[in-house]
Amino acid sequence: MKSGARMASIHNLDSSIVIIGCGISGIGAAQKLIKNGFRNVRIIEATARSGGRIRTGRMGNNIIEVGANWIHGPCEENPVFCLARQYGLLDPESLTPENQAMDIGGHPPWVPNWFSSSGRKLDVEEMAPAVSLFAELLEQSTDFTQGGETWASVGEFLRAQVPRQAAKQWRGEQASTRALRLSMVSTLLKTECCVSGTHSMDLVGLGAFGLYKTLPGLDCTFPRGYDGLIDNMMKELPGGIVSYGRPVHCVHWGGDRTGDTGQTPVVVECRDGERIPADHVIVTVPLGYLKKHHATLLSPPLPLHKQHSVQRLGFGTNNKIFVEFESPWWDADCEVIYLVWEDEVDLVDQVSDVEKFWMKKLFGFTVLKPTERYGHVLCGWIAGHESEYMETLTEQEVTHAITHLIRKFTGNPIITPRRILRSQWFLDPWTCGSYSYTATGCSGQDIDNLAEPLPSRGGQSQPLQVMFAGEATHSRFFSTVHGALLSGWREADRLISHYSPPNVPEPMRSKL
Repeated sequence: MKSGARMASIHNLDSSIVIIGCGISGIGAAQKLIKNGFRNVRIIEATARSGGRIRTGRMGNNIIEVGANWIHGPCEENPVFCLARQYGLLDPESLTPENQAMDIGGHPPWVPNWFSSSGRKLDVEEMAPAVSLFAELLEQSTDFTQGGETWASVGEFLRAQVPRQAAKQWRGEQASTRALRLSMVSTLLKTECCVSGTHSMDLVGLGAFGLYKTLPGLDCTFPRGYDGLIDNMMKELPGGIVSYGRPVHCVHWGGDRTGDTGQTPVVVECRDGERIPADHVIVTVPLGYLKKHHATLLSPPLPLHKQHSVQRLGFGTNNKIFVEFESPWWDADCEVIYLVWEDEVDLVDQVSDVEKFWMKKLFGFTVLKPTERYGHVLCGWIAGHESEYMETLTEQEVTHAITHLIRKFTGNPIITPRRILRSQWFLDPWTCGSYSYTATGCSGQDIDNLAEPLPSRGGQSQPLQVMFAGEATHSRFFSTVHGALLSGWREADRLISHYSPPNVPEPMRSKL
């Protein structure tokens, strides 16, 4: 390397880089930049904590995940799994080759208990055909190519195909059995709303549904909490790199660096009035926040094609309701409890009156295992506008509704939860929901547009002024923690490549 190029590279390592948001994408970007020699990296975080939508809490003595729950697809291709293994945060069974090789297609093979709204425990084998039919059609819905499908949404496709296929496959069954199975499909439809983070599968685009890719491996959890991953990553960053409780008011971009005057092309204006000059800014705020504030968060505003993509992409709410009991009312081997409303034969995934029937959107509960670690705790799942309404209720009102629901479905009038704790991601002003999905009318190009740096599509002299990371910017792993981390690394690599001399092997390109 020539001495001039070497000096230029060293000088550029002093470029001022501001990262907005201390979630895993922001932390990952900072970690990679600093490990590759950049000396002037700062993270601005609106809240008082790191982790973003990774948030571990406590319910009595029990560790619970208020935010991200699993490592989806724990295998060698998943950087979250690799980091968790490196930090020693996982159970031995999660690390076995067998666990990593298991391909579950995004739907863990949980042992279920089924309960109906008439207070009956349903026979698992009798209901299995409904599960198989739904899984088969859901798999088919990932095979459409953009623009060639008859139906606009996954919900429309399923509503058209389920009755048709059920009539063929269940022709010899009693009418009551067919009706119960169709009601069960409604429960599975609500389950899929939680998986996708949407109000209704009618809002999820059919052509784009297959963009999401799963990784092999049986989903696993962190025995001591997901925030252990954040803690370990933060320990590798220099002290004082994060400014907490510092919401950003506006990112002023579009300027030019002018010689030796020290003027930078970007200025980050915080709500407390501080103005932070920067050569580059990486924005990692959730898509929900961007949808609500993009018009004022950047000046000049986002280019129109990026604004349109922000509007087209979906961002929904998926909340948890943790319920603790003195003793279990479910089977010892049960891993998931499904609630089947017998009046929902018409494939229902949203309620007619949110205030009156919001609890009907809750598809059921996952069982926190092992019992020795968690006690008798269930995690209820509820998505959409019903979930958002639930957030506005008092804890006492939620407790009353959940108690009534469980008594109705079990037929046991004396079951009483010890305590309840729920998440409230929609009301969180820094997230405005849970995670992204591919809505009707959007495509992979919208994800690419969201991830595109500013200035874009032009010949301005100062490229890479504002960059974008976060789960919604990853074209295959949106809505996941590993997608968020990979997006942060992607933007760090973009800067590393930007400052690497052309045609020269550059040690800074090495992976973390």
